[in-house]
Amino acid sequence: MKSKNFTRPLNNPPFINSSACIVGPKEGEGPMKETYDLIVDDEYWAEDTWEKSESKFVKETYRKIIKKANISNKDIDCIVCGDLLNQSIASSFGLRNEKVSLLGVYGACSTMAESMIVGSMMVSSGIANNIVCMTSSHFCSAEKQFRFPLELGNQRTPTSQRTVTGSGGVLLSDKGQGPRVSRLTVGKIVDMGISDANNMGAAMAPAAADTLASHFQIFSPDDYDYIYTGDLGIVGRDICNELIRGEGYNIDSKYKDCGELIYSSEQDAHAGGSGCGCSAVILAGHILNLLKNGDANRILFVGTGALLSPTSSLQGETIPSIAHAVCIER
Repeated sequence: MKSKNFTRPLNNPPFINSSACIVGPKEGEGPMKETYDLIVDDEYWAEDTWEKSESKFVKETYRKIIKKANISNKDIDCIVCGDLLNQSIASSFGLRNEKVSLLGVYGACSTMAESMIVGSMMVSSGIANNIVCMTSSHFCSAEKQFRFPLELGNQRTPTSQRTVTGSGGVLLSDKGQGPRVSRLTVGKIVDMGISDANNMGAAMAPAAADTLASHFQIFSPDDYDYIYTGDLGIVGRDICNELIRGEGYNIDSKYKDCGELIYSSEQDAHAGGSGCGCSAVILAGHILNLLKNGDANRILFVGTGALLSPTSSLQGETIPSIAHAVCIER
């Protein structure tokens, strides 16, 4: 973890002028329920497939973002969005009627951080005024694609995580009053040879630690009130903390993980939450609330992603992972 990733301050930090997040029923029963804009009481959300439901989460979250900012589609220069489904169909199908330019990105569960990096650079460079950055995931559609049909009722291992049903996003603008994205680190692929698709936290933790260590070569951990990783969950969070401590950084008192926070221990989510929507809904709700309410001045948000597919898993491949970081400050 000694090589340096792409870490930069932004000369013209964009403002986060609005955010929104919508979650499913299980997420709405968790400890963060007061931070969500909408809790849907049915995973189908009146659609006839889980994939269509996830697209509806994307569409309605996007519309909430621009409504809260009191702007319309014509004011948005571009949407930067992605998800876990093949060809990112949740994003493209959910946004196909909005008639707004779209950049599709894929970073697995790091997609929220990746979309913010792309959007922040566009606004900071002056080529765009308003960019919406967002992502989604859905427990049922992810299980269907990556694991087993829900009808089989397969048992899950203690290290497994539950894919979050939800969508979250932010509006980045060149003018405003909200928190600002002031620094970023683009991670690199880290593969420690883990091939157990039921232990994503262990696969992603080394990538998170690599990005943190690289960021801390330039910016101090003391700069931050809180540091949030994406969806490492209980298992991955402990591994990441041990790895970063081995690099000489003690962040335990300020370090939290979105996958560990989203469900309570009584909800039987095993090692916690995962999926693109996990870190997105925690960011759009809880994390930004901390900054807006004055409970924090600067937060480092690190999205983590396992870059596997059903095909690579069936072929016995290991799980390469990546993590991207953005600094958000008042």
